[in-house]
Amino acid sequence: MNVRIVFMVMLLAGATYFTFFYSDEKQAADGPVQEVPVEETSAHTVTLILERVYLDGEVSEEIVQETIWSMEDFWAAYEEWQLIDMSEEQIVFQKQMDDISPLLKTNGYFGLTEKGVLSIFNGKPGQAEIIQSFFQIDLDKLESNRHDDLVNGIPITSKEAYVDVLEQLKPYSLPQ
Repeated sequence: MNVRIVFMVMLLAGATYFTFFYSDEKQAADGPVQEVPVEETSAHTVTLILERVYLDGEVSEEIVQETIWSMEDFWAAYEEWQLIDMSEEQIVFQKQMDDISPLLKTNGYFGLTEKGVLSIFNGKPGQAEIIQSFFQIDLDKLESNRHDDLVNGIPITSKEAYVDVLEQLKPYSLPQ
């Protein structure tokens, strides 16, 4: 278990103990027993940063304000996420996504750079920026129709299409 998590749990437990036993006046030794009211649990609001890391290396970040009423419920809600950083004001979680990013699904194309490196472009190859590069292709071994497809751009519409293109072109990669 992360040291920070243990520290936060101990801190909350200590605060609860102190609030319960020391918040009201102590009874006098010879006076009547007074009932100590139990205070409601106070909420704590934090900035929550949720990072999603996609297969293509793209990272999306969602920032939300979250009010924590119960630490147990809070940790249960994010059990599938990995804790990256935590302070009193901010908690950063990260999750590995078994999919390609929304950017690739809408505007990603496989193509070749001028040097024959298999790359993903944000738009059709030639005018668009390179998002990710993989390996250099041996253009002498590559079929001409596949070369033409890469020059024009192969759209990436799904994880399966992404994986298929990489697997089909891997045998044409030049040794590094």
